[in-house]
Amino acid sequence: MNGILLLEQLLNSLQFGLMLFLLAAGLTLVFGIMDLINLAHGSLYMIGAYLVATLAVASGSFWIGLAGGVAASAVLGAVLECTVIRRLYQRDHLSQVLGTFALLLMANEGVRMIWGSQPLMMPMPAGLSGPVELLPGFSYPAYRLLIIGAGLAVALLLYVLVTRTRLGMQVRAGASNREMAQAMGADVRRLFTLLFAFGAALCAVAGGMLGPLLAVQVGMGESILILAFVVIVIGGIGSIRGALVGALLVGLVDTAGRTVVPMLFELLMGPAAADNAGPAVASILIYVLMAAVLFWKPRGLFPAQG
Repeated sequence: MNGILLLEQLLNSLQFGLMLFLLAAGLTLVFGIMDLINLAHGSLYMIGAYLVATLAVASGSFWIGLAGGVAASAVLGAVLECTVIRRLYQRDHLSQVLGTFALLLMANEGVRMIWGSQPLMMPMPAGLSGPVELLPGFSYPAYRLLIIGAGLAVALLLYVLVTRTRLGMQVRAGASNREMAQAMGADVRRLFTLLFAFGAALCAVAGGMLGPLLAVQVGMGESILILAFVVIVIGGIGSIRGALVGALLVGLVDTAGRTVVPMLFELLMGPAAADNAGPAVASILIYVLMAAVLFWKPRGLFPAQG
């Protein structure tokens, strides 16, 4: 593997990992503070992508579509928390799984009724469709660089919000000990609504940013939801830092596996094995990573401390 290919794969893994972080950050806080297993989190990612795509096409501007879709998703998340999710807090995890899985199914059918079954294409921002020369002989798509920059900016914003604000202090306290945070005067009901709305907004950012690269279609949230759960298990439930590290690890392992493993299979066993077994082996590497982390650190790399 030459240096150019290695640098390209590192940038791809960074882009994928940062988008996973946007999904996992909201999910880990909802799970860590609310003690809620939310299988509908991927549906918020899907709905956010559809809203951004629809508004971008209607307005003719990707940026207007992104801002409007994120705002609409945050409002949808707040309404969903106040009307449905709030009733699941005191239920056991099985009831939460069944309730949020029902929301997932209804979201898929609702999207199919409104937008149809055909994938929705989202226009790429004008001026960002071409490559940018980063080094002599090495160019990288400008839009993917934008995704990396946006992911880093959101990660920095989350760091400041969680570590430097009163709201962030309440979030960290709730992740460590929800009952004690409530006893010390934190408005847990308002915190839960804001947290769920914020998680929905992050989902919309991820869905809107990835929309021009991937097909916006019904059911797109299920596969990404599994990866988000893997991220928070690796990083530690309730930990923003753990979500970031876990997302970057998963992005690196997944991207490297899909590049390196087929090359190794082709080198050792021939092209047929690389085409057939290589992708299958590469797809399970992140679960091997999760198993290894849980073997050595059962609570994840950076669990929220009580």
